[in-house]
Amino acid sequence: MELKHIDIANLAVSAANMRGVTKKPDLTNILPSVRARGILVPLIVRPGAEDGNYEIVAGKRRYHAALTVAEEQDGIDPLPCAVMEAGDDAAALEASLIENIARLDPDEVNRCEAFTRLVREGRSVEAVGLTFGLTSLQVKRTLAIGNLLPRIRNLYRAEKIDVVTMRHLTLASKAQQHEWLGLVDCPEKHAPTGTQLKAWLFGGSAIATKVAMFDLASYTSEIVSDLFGEDSYFANADEFWAAQIAEVEKHASFYRDTGWADVVVMERGAYFNSWEHERCPKKKGGKVFATVSHRGEVAFHEGYI
Repeated sequence: MELKHIDIANLAVSAANMRGVTKKPDLTNILPSVRARGILVPLIVRPGAEDGNYEIVAGKRRYHAALTVAEEQDGIDPLPCAVMEAGDDAAALEASLIENIARLDPDEVNRCEAFTRLVREGRSVEAVGLTFGLTSLQVKRTLAIGNLLPRIRNLYRAEKIDVVTMRHLTLASKAQQHEWLGLVDCPEKHAPTGTQLKAWLFGGSAIATKVAMFDLASYTSEIVSDLFGEDSYFANADEFWAAQIAEVEKHASFYRDTGWADVVVMERGAYFNSWEHERCPKKKGGKVFATVSHRGEVAFHEGYI
C-alpha cells in the first residue's frame, strides 16, 4: 500500500466498511485526541469512482472526528491514508474487519453479515478463518447467523429473542423461518422459543443422527447440522423411523435365530421396568424386550419373562 495525505473533501466512507455508511459513529473517546493532535493513524482507503476521490475502507471514526474538527476550526490538514489497490471488494472488507475486530469486537450480527459478504466475494470458509484466527467451525457458526432472514437478525440485535432461540433458528429452512415469523406476528398463537423451538422445527422431537442403527449413507433426505452443538438431526422423521424400525426388526430376527424364545418390540415411548419382569436365561425360554424412545434411541433388554 502507498501512503498519501489526502484532502478530507476527497474522502467518503466505502460500502465495504463493515460499520456501514449512514450511521454516524460514537466519537466520545476519540474526538479529544483528534482535536489535540490530529489524525495520527492512517485511514485505509482505495481509489473511488472519480479521479482524485477515495473510499474509506477502515477508519470511519477517525474520518468523522476529523470532519467535526474541520467544522470547529474551519479546516483541517490533509489526512494520512494508506491507499489500497482498486477493485478487490473482498480485500477491502477484510481490511475493515481486521481493524475493527482488533480494536473492538463489532456487533455480532454485523460480523455475520460481513463474513457472508466475504464468502459471496469468493473467500472460502478456511481462508476467512486463517485471516481472522478462527476455526472453520467458528466461521461456519458466524455464517449460519448471517444467513438467517434479516428480520430474525434484527430481532436478535434488538434483544427481542435470546441467543438460544437465534441459534436454534439456524437449523430452520427459509420456509420454517417465515412460518415462525408468522407465529410471532399472530396475536392468537405462540411462537416457540428456546428449547421448545427445536422440537417445533422437527415436528415434535429432534432425532439426532447418533441414535441411528442404520447406515446414514442409505438415508436420502436432508441432515441438518447444529453448528452450536455436537449433534446433527434428521429433517425427515418418517424416513428415519422407517429405516430405524426396519433395523430393529433385523436385530429381532437375529435374536430369534440365535435361540431366544421371542423378541417383544414395545410401543414407541414405552419404558421397560425390570421389576415388573423376572430374570430368565435364553435356554429356559427367556425373551428380549426392545424399547424405542420418541427420540429414536433403541435398547434391547435380554433375559426376561
